[in-house]
This record gives sequence, C-alpha cells and structure tokens, in this order.
Amino acid sequence: MTTQTNTRKLVQINSSLFSGQGQSSALADQFVAKWQAAHADGEVIRHDLAAEAFPHLDGARFLSFMAKPEERTEEQKAVVAFSDALINELRAADTIVLGLPLYNFGVPSQLKAYFDHVARIGETFSYTATGPVGLLKDKKVYVFATRGGQYAGTALDTQTSYVRDFFAFIGITDVQFIYAEGLARSGGVKEAALEQAHEAIEAIAV
Repeated sequence: MTTQTNTRKLVQINSSLFSGQGQSSALADQFVAKWQAAHADGEVIRHDLAAEAFPHLDGARFLSFMAKPEERTEEQKAVVAFSDALINELRAADTIVLGLPLYNFGVPSQLKAYFDHVARIGETFSYTATGPVGLLKDKKVYVFATRGGQYAGTALDTQTSYVRDFFAFIGITDVQFIYAEGLARSGGVKEAALEQAHEAIEAIAV
C-alpha cells in the first residue's frame, strides 16, 4: 500500500544571461529562499537557462513532437523525452518562479526556447470546437521582472502580456508580476526599485 504525500513543489526558471548574477535571478532566489523556509519539506527544481543547453525550436524538433509515438526515430524520441521531462516538472509543481530580465523589449531567447518545449498539443494544451484549452491547472506563477528602463503599464511593455498569455494558453492564469525598473538609471532609482521589490517579496504570503 502506497502513502500519498502533500509535498509542495516549486519550479524556478532563471533566464538572465548572467545566470545567478542577474538582478532578476537574485530576486527570484530571494523569493525561493523564503518559500523554502516556509516549506521545509518542499521540493525545488531549478533551471538556469543561460547555463543549461536549451536548444531553440527548429523544423526537426517540431516534427519530432508531431510524429506518431510508434513512428519516431531514436533521435526524435530523445527530443520528445527532453520536452516530456520539462512538462512533467510543471505538472507536478504548485508554484512556478520566473526570473525575467528585459532584453531589447522582449523576453530572453533562451526563455522562448523553454516555452517552445513545454507548449505541446495534447500535453499542455488541446484544441476544441471553441478554441484552445490549457491543460495545466491550479498553479501559481511569480514573475520577477527587471528592466533597465521603466516600461510597466506602457505600450513598450510587450513582455508582460506575452508571458501572461503564454501561461494562460497552457492553463495557468494566476500570474503575479513583481517589477524592479529603472535599474540603469542614476540618482538612487536603481536602489529604490530593488528595495521596493525586496519589500514586495517579503509581503507575499507563501
């Protein structure tokens, strides 16, 4: 007889080009440390997209996803297994933490590569007569968004809507953004922004 546990699970995705040295990674790490303190038996899975080899989607990888399981080559099976592992992490997670810098008005290309490996028909979304339906439910996403300038709430902030739309597409609608903006500005703007983000993290109930 097996005993089911209620161990909470968190997936952390840092997408800074500077790995753990990035400002977004530092904020995400602060939150995860707080989460771990509150959930001593919790499980944390971390991905550093700058350090790990996350290949960008190409024709061969896309066809691997679309091929029938019984017809996949060994190479295609390996591609799918890589994607399956990432998807299973998200399925099992209660909480998802994303460290998100802004590069040239968009998300890091490594994050786009990650998204392309977890957005799969029949696995994280399906198509119905009324449109697509996300298959991942009951999860909370915290996004720690750092920017050199100040863009939140303006037309230049395409990043926020993109990330929200992506998670909603795979079924996750509870997404909270914590911003630290103006980090390239002088006159105490950077320090004030980081302090505000640190305070926001401490105010989050985990």
